[in-house]
Amino acid sequence: MVLLPRPTPVQTLHDPLLERAGVELLIKRLDRVHPLICGNKWYKLKYNLPAAREQGYETVLSFGGAWSNHIHALAAAGRAYGFETVGVIRGEAPRSLTPTLRFARDQGMRLHFLSRADYRRKHNAEIVERLRTEFGDFYWLPEGGSNALAVRGCAEIVADVDQAFDVIACACGSGGTLAGLVSGLAGRRRALGVAVLKGATFLYDAVRALTAADYDNWHIDLDHHYGGYAKTTPDLLAFMHEFEARHAMPLDQVYTGKLMSALYDLIARGAFARGSTLLALHSGGLQGRAGLA
Repeated sequence: MVLLPRPTPVQTLHDPLLERAGVELLIKRLDRVHPLICGNKWYKLKYNLPAAREQGYETVLSFGGAWSNHIHALAAAGRAYGFETVGVIRGEAPRSLTPTLRFARDQGMRLHFLSRADYRRKHNAEIVERLRTEFGDFYWLPEGGSNALAVRGCAEIVADVDQAFDVIACACGSGGTLAGLVSGLAGRRRALGVAVLKGATFLYDAVRALTAADYDNWHIDLDHHYGGYAKTTPDLLAFMHEFEARHAMPLDQVYTGKLMSALYDLIARGAFARGSTLLALHSGGLQGRAGLA
């Protein structure tokens, strides 16, 4: 079983802010890697799905919220590659499903809702046994798809970029993509993660745990979460609207909008030296735009 990505372009942004700062900003369009298994999620699944098959599993179970890009991608991948999928969803079952969860259900994913209290202890033996009793044997994929095999896949993103750059940046939710970039850089150049959830200091430990070597060429920005995971503000939405109008590039309010807003803010404040080239990952997640309605 081999998962092959579509080639994805690198887009150069042209903007008065960038010209004044003397900074070049490139966007790696991972949102085009697959129409449904999108962005960084494709790379996280690249080695996990073959591993599940090689180990004899027919079912893949994972975790996420009601707007999870990972749940969306896993459901599509399960249908495309012949796996049963189970999505363990944070919170009580709603009266009506979000568009993300409707899509997952329509792809054949079985949805299982856990109270927030139980979700916080999802690694507890009692919870795990309950899941195995209901769904049988399954390949366990962590929340966000972030494990060692996901890091291996995301490390290849660095090699897929032909252009020279000084800093590579990504939105950061569970830490797996950033850990992959750090591994792929292997101490050369720098990586920046923009945390999309509030109070995310734990991401430092998460990235260190997922990264084999003790690299110090990376940093996480904790100041551009806009109130927390999947939360927005008028300022964020205004930035997205202006950005999309200027560059004809769609963003989502959960991940890529916060990443690009953070980079523009940091550039305006002189956080990057003149002559620097930044490479930002457009990690997809555009299915989450349905939440703007």
